[in-house]
Formats: sequence, C-alpha cells, structure tokens
Amino acid sequence: MAITAALVKELRERTGAGMMECKKALVETDGDIEAAIEAMRKSGMAKADKKAGRVAAEGVIVIQTDAAAKNAAIVEVNCETDFVAKGDDFINFANGVCAQVLADPAVSLESLNDKKIGTDSDATIDERRREMIAKIGENMSIRRIATMSTSGTLGVYLHGSRIGVVVDMEGGDNDLARDVAMHVAASKPLCVNESEIDPTILAKEKEIFAAQAKESGKPDNIIEKMVEGRVKKYVNEVTLLGQAFVKDPDTSVADLLNKANATVIGFQRFEVGEGIEKKTENFADEVMAQVKGS
Repeated sequence: MAITAALVKELRERTGAGMMECKKALVETDGDIEAAIEAMRKSGMAKADKKAGRVAAEGVIVIQTDAAAKNAAIVEVNCETDFVAKGDDFINFANGVCAQVLADPAVSLESLNDKKIGTDSDATIDERRREMIAKIGENMSIRRIATMSTSGTLGVYLHGSRIGVVVDMEGGDNDLARDVAMHVAASKPLCVNESEIDPTILAKEKEIFAAQAKESGKPDNIIEKMVEGRVKKYVNEVTLLGQAFVKDPDTSVADLLNKANATVIGFQRFEVGEGIEKKTENFADEVMAQVKGS
C-alpha cells in the first residue's frame, strides 16, 4: 500500500510522534494505521521503561478545586528538565492527572495509573505518561497526590508552578485563607501546632539542646531553663501557629487567626523536587553522553 502524505499526517495528529517515525511505522505495517499506532505504543512503552531510572526532579505543582470551592486536589508531576516542564503537552497532562484526583478523592497513587485521562480518551494515565516519555525523550513520573475537603474555607496559593499550598480553615474569609496559604508557601512550617510534631523529633531536639547547654558549665537548674527556651524557640520556628506572619513579622500567625476568630485545621504544601537528590554532571560529559546515545 502506498504511504501517502495524508496518511502520515493523520498518524502524526493521532500520536504526536515525528514525521519520520510515523512514516517508518506505516511502512512496517503496510499502511495499516491502527496497527502502526499499536506498534508505536509498544515501542513507546519500551522507551519509557529504559528511562524509568533517570532522575526526574523538575516539573509542576497543579491545584484544582470544585465549583463550590469545598474540595481540592494537589499533585506533583515530574520530568527531567525545566524546559519540558513548561511545555503545553506536559502541563496538559499534569492538569488531566489533577482533574482525575479531584473527581476521585479516594484514589491512591498506585490505582491512579489505571484511570482514564480525560473524557475523550481510551488511554489510561500510565499509558499516556509512557507515550509522552517516548515522544519527549525524558523520564516522567507522578510523584505525589493529595486531596482536601472542608466545611469552612479552602485557601489556595500557587507560587508559579513550583510551590503549591492548600489550607483548610474554619472561620475567617477567603482573603485570610489565601494569606495563610501564601505564608505556608514562604515559611514551610512542618505542621499546624506543637501537638502535631513527631514526639521522636522533639525528643531528639531536646537531647541536642541539652548537650549544647551542658557545655556552658552552668548549674542544672539554669541548663533546664536554657533547654526549655530553645525548645520553645524550635516549636515556634516549625509550627504554623508559632511563626511570625510573613506579611507582618510583628504578628504571629496564631494572633492573626485569633483576631479573625479563625482556626487552621490542616494544610498541604508541595514543592517541585523537594527531597529528590539531583544528579549533577559535568556539562561536557553530559554532551558526550548525549552524542554517544544518539
């Protein structure tokens, strides 16, 4: 069967692959476009598996809420470079993932892979991810997802596409909820209040502070007060309520909320690549590796 330009164009539109790859697939399947799509998908899966071990520490944070602004979903989708993270295909994929999480709050990160992406596609999220890896040439992953529901107000803040925060707040108003979300984005509290700090972490900090205080040579009763003071300072530094409000450092977040008769129930804060160990390479070596791999 003759491989026409129109056939190649149709395959390109349906797969997003390059012209030469489309033409090659059509030649191998004697112009059968459905067989060509299946073969290209299989090839894409193999390419995706080869790239699975590569570090993907760039990407985007996406947040979506329902019409009533009572439910929110937040996701982190990763790729290898900032260039890819800014591309429409990658951003559309991340938005599709977030929409699915919002629609199904009970979904887990594992079961999410088998969900359909979009209403006009038969592809699952994992199939689409693998297809994009083959097309883009970079590893991609859905690193984490979370949902939040409220009977009060949801505060949402996105710092570009790299930091995202959702705050569940009772009382107050939308402006306050957003301000608190902005504060969480900037100040990175570990939790809302002291009761939520992991007891083992707090005990370890007390141990460190006690060891440091003993080196002062002061009496035990003074050392005890020094440790108490340092523990209190630590708690204020890592809890939302103890921190100085980022827009008014003379006011604590606790005081800000009290004035508005508001309470923060919880929050989610995602930052792109947070905690991922990034691989650094010599630029010349990286170029040579690409040349050898091409």
